[in-house]
Amino acid sequence: MERYPLIADHGLVGDLQTAALVSDEGVVDWFAAPRFDSPGIFSGLLDHDRGGFFRLSMAGDDVTVKQLYYPDTAVLVTRFMSPDGVGELMDWMPPDRIGRPTDRHTIMRVVRCTRGTVRFTLDCRPRFDFGRSRHTLRIDGRTAEFRASGISGFLQSNIPLEREGEADVQGAVTLTRGERAGASFTVAGPDEPAPPLPDAGGVERDLWATVNFWQDWMGTTRYRGRWPDMVHRSAITLKLLTYLPSGAPIAAATLGLPELPGGERNWDYRYTWIRDGSLSVRALLDLGFVAEASAFTSWLTDRVTERASGPAGGTQPLQIMYRVDGDPWLPEEVLEHFEGYRGSYPVRVGNAAVDQVQLDIYGEALYALAQGQGQDTQPTYRGWQAIASMLDWLAQSWDNRDAGIWETRGGPQEFTFSRVMSWVAFDRGLRLAAEFGRPAARETWLEARDAIFEQVMRRGWSERRGALVQHYGSDVLDASLLLIPRVGLLNPTDPAWLSTLDAIDRDLVEDSLVFRYDPKASPDGLRGAEGTFSLCTFLHVDALARAGRVRQARFSFEKMLTYANHVGLFAEEIGPSGEQLGNFPQAFTHLSLIMAATTLDEALDAFHHHARTGPGYPEHST
Repeated sequence: MERYPLIADHGLVGDLQTAALVSDEGVVDWFAAPRFDSPGIFSGLLDHDRGGFFRLSMAGDDVTVKQLYYPDTAVLVTRFMSPDGVGELMDWMPPDRIGRPTDRHTIMRVVRCTRGTVRFTLDCRPRFDFGRSRHTLRIDGRTAEFRASGISGFLQSNIPLEREGEADVQGAVTLTRGERAGASFTVAGPDEPAPPLPDAGGVERDLWATVNFWQDWMGTTRYRGRWPDMVHRSAITLKLLTYLPSGAPIAAATLGLPELPGGERNWDYRYTWIRDGSLSVRALLDLGFVAEASAFTSWLTDRVTERASGPAGGTQPLQIMYRVDGDPWLPEEVLEHFEGYRGSYPVRVGNAAVDQVQLDIYGEALYALAQGQGQDTQPTYRGWQAIASMLDWLAQSWDNRDAGIWETRGGPQEFTFSRVMSWVAFDRGLRLAAEFGRPAARETWLEARDAIFEQVMRRGWSERRGALVQHYGSDVLDASLLLIPRVGLLNPTDPAWLSTLDAIDRDLVEDSLVFRYDPKASPDGLRGAEGTFSLCTFLHVDALARAGRVRQARFSFEKMLTYANHVGLFAEEIGPSGEQLGNFPQAFTHLSLIMAATTLDEALDAFHHHARTGPGYPEHST
């Protein structure tokens, strides 16, 4: 068992309220419950010795391991192959079908022998509250009962269980061809009794019910493009990262996984960012998942409504992030007893960036609401009042300095992207007011929208770089601006945009991978470097395709897909040797993959149509 497997050496299972990572050695080394943002129970990925894990692996030294998903599901299959035999481990969590928060969550684990003879060993070491809460252990036949402050855990298995030390459980079983064994780990409230012991028939029914749940859901997609496997996996991943009771997606399943191993860029991403969630709406709608898109826009409308500040110039109407239930309280603390993934310290829980002012979020929010309202719905009276109040506030605030999209801790600037998305906020607000006949300060919003456009093109432009830049008065490029043609500030073939795209190609793109900015040229208040940002790479593909550079876009997209891990998952960043870096899996990466795939499909269809029917199609020579 590796102390710290590669970040990419994991698959994800979940039940739409929380999720777990399973390594390709059969180790659950990340699991927080009862919610995504709860304290960790198995956190060995952040501290092997203190964090806890749940291992169910085939014994032996000469073992080859392969991992895959059962097709179009979130059921993870880990295969162990040795000269003596072949074994399989299936991991899944029964999905939430009701949407009601619960304290009870179960990881199901079934092993079987498909050839020869195999021996599986079990090692269950929960460490509640990130190892800060001691627990008691009682073993009663096939059930091991763990009790800690405010929470219980139950290990149930037909593998013989025995105590390992004072707090842990171990076991082993030898299987021959056709034989099976299993184990489940259930989290529940502090006083709840152990669940009924599962029987073989019940486990089998639960497995196929879970398979049917995911395959039935994927069967509703309208995607018919060139990359169904990767797009389907990204869609399933986005759903796995969404909290069903509220419809809010989290940014990633984990906390503390580093952007540079051994560095300090280690954040907690288990919350709902306005920006990430809003951009997911377009990706979900492109695939035909209207219910999921509508659920988030409803959650977003609730956040806008509850913080409506009345008079313009008051408290800012939105935070940049929330907990999945809308709770705005996200205090940041350091787990000082954890060494961090491969020594990446500090390990932070919570996120202090919640207090930052990031003006771009209002553009993303209106971008999402405008798309959501296009689904045969219209804003409620109270909802529209809150939206109008938010835009009135923004009319007084858009020209202020802010922290920017990347949540740097290097001080406020006049970020160009924040101005671009403020333009989007007013543009979409005006469209909604006109479409639904809603009262609005139209002249004020129109004046703000036009002033922003003029300012961006005048002050955001660098003559030396021949490009729009990160913030006013600088020559630093920023890949967030790759969203400009998608949101409509400039036409994808506008000379000013094509010049900006060329500059980004020269300075931020390395072998098709895209850095979000250059920290050396624009200090962000943090030590160390980072990898290329996978969101930005897919946004670059999207921008290339929109600009008519279809061959370059497709080659970049195909190359980027090679960086996915063995089951099609992406973290936040790609390191210099192609390794996955940062929290995992990352929703932003997967939603931008979907956006790039759908845009590229349309561009390729048009390209081939023109190639067949007539001369000439604008294609960049690269």
